[in-house]
Amino acid sequence: MEGTRDFHILFVCTGNICRSPLAERLARSALGPSFQVTSAGTHAEPGMDMHEQTRRTLLRLGGDPGGFVSRPLTAEVVAAADLVLTAASAHRADSVAMHLPAAGRIFTIVEFDTLARAVAPTAITCHHDAVWRAHALVDEVRTLRGLVPVDRPDILDPIGGTRWHHRMAGRRIARSLAVPLQFLTQPPVSPPLP
Repeated sequence: MEGTRDFHILFVCTGNICRSPLAERLARSALGPSFQVTSAGTHAEPGMDMHEQTRRTLLRLGGDPGGFVSRPLTAEVVAAADLVLTAASAHRADSVAMHLPAAGRIFTIVEFDTLARAVAPTAITCHHDAVWRAHALVDEVRTLRGLVPVDRPDILDPIGGTRWHHRMAGRRIARSLAVPLQFLTQPPVSPPLP
């Protein structure tokens, strides 16, 4: 596994103005310079601002909405990502359809979280290089796909909903990113002695 280049995480939703930008900005604020974190939408219009309720929710969660503009999802964007995390199963299917070789590294946000929680921490956190840990986490999670049940893998779209809908989507995203981000940001630990 390479430790010398950036690790690119791509978040995907529909319009790239609510769920995926919120996830992008939360992950970006937690991760270091070795990570490139972006987002896109399966039906996004380029250059749109983040939804105002999502922006407010992001600020409440400690993220920075500054400078965000939406962009459409393309096959090239999917191919360039080391990990694609989608808001819903339909976005995962759309992403896979755009670049089939990436199928093994495309998950819903909730699915990735559920599978990451089943990974033994020492399989990831014993290495000092964060990019190495990120690749190892994707490999470990991929091996658990289909073995660990994932309840409600989709994060509902808050667009057209109330402030409460945006906050609930934001909280679910934040909770679902907590364990994966912890794997990538916590200091390395030594594996147990035999």
